[in-house]
Amino acid sequence: MNKLLAFGASSSKNSRNKKLASYVANRMDPKEAIIVDLNEFEMPIYSEDREQEIGVPDKAYEFKKLVNESIGIIISLAEHNGSYTSAFKNIYDWISVIEKTVWCNKPLILLSTSDGQNAGRTVLKTALSSFSRQSKEEIPHFSLPRFNENFSDTDGITDKKLIEDLDKQISIFSRQVDDLLNSSNN
Repeated sequence: MNKLLAFGASSSKNSRNKKLASYVANRMDPKEAIIVDLNEFEMPIYSEDREQEIGVPDKAYEFKKLVNESIGIIISLAEHNGSYTSAFKNIYDWISVIEKTVWCNKPLILLSTSDGQNAGRTVLKTALSSFSRQSKEEIPHFSLPRFNENFSDTDGITDKKLIEDLDKQISIFSRQVDDLLNSSNN
């Protein structure tokens, strides 16, 4: 599969992070993307005891299959109390027991946004630290401050400097995706 996997790491029905992930996926035309809603992957809260009792839920295998079949992954991280949302963390915990290399060495671009100036940078920093340990490549990243001021549902990001900053990160990610495509075609 040569499609990008994109999602907002939030369970909000009107997730600004899902909007940002979708926006980035659409900027990577002509690559196709699967935009995922984490609500489709709701599972019991992970624990070792629960894993032993019920095994790994089918939803975890479904999500992991999307990761395995993608050519690159776009994640826009919502921040709850300075960390991952519980919805994302639970999926992450479940898929990590399926395979320790959670993101399957696929190129990643990490994003974050919020209505504040910090724009979820705390959770972005946490994810970069954690995910970099399993990545062969530099992980491009971008945070969009003041979402409601800098993003329009019709036009996307409205600030030219922020678009330039994002496009630099997309360029790195796109090159990594192209390199993976070229190596898999040889």
